[in-house]
Amino acid sequence: MEEKLIIDASRLDPEGEDVTGEVAAVDLDEEFVKPFGGVRYRLRAQLFGNELLVRGHLEQDFTLVCSRCGRDFDDTVHVDDFTMSCTVAENSSEVDLTEDVRESIILALPSYPVCAEACPGISQKVEIPRDDRWNALDGLSVGEKKTKEERSSKEKRKNG
Repeated sequence: MEEKLIIDASRLDPEGEDVTGEVAAVDLDEEFVKPFGGVRYRLRAQLFGNELLVRGHLEQDFTLVCSRCGRDFDDTVHVDDFTMSCTVAENSSEVDLTEDVRESIILALPSYPVCAEACPGISQKVEIPRDDRWNALDGLSVGEKKTKEERSSKEKRKNG
């Protein structure tokens, strides 16, 4: 596997050329996104004057962490519309596409990866904490309240 994806524009067929292979372009220092293997590419490179146009397909395999359940799963990230255009310098005909390939793959990574559409996520058991403050009301009865009310109304009549 190559370390860099370099196209020599001076050797390109005037009608364009297909370029295929694998390059070790994306290696992230990330806990939840772990690439394995390199970036596979199928590109078409064509020179228009001093302008190099490269279009094609990129893909790379990753081990991702599901944003719902937290489990690892393998997935392939695809970039079906990779397009890159640059001016070829007169003093150097080699163009390094490695960084452009890397950025395209990173941008295609899912923001919230999910292992399956039907992933239920982490099962949550919600326990409501017991509140013992209300236990003091269990001892009260409505009958006592009426008795107190009756007493106070009787006292009012006597005083009144």
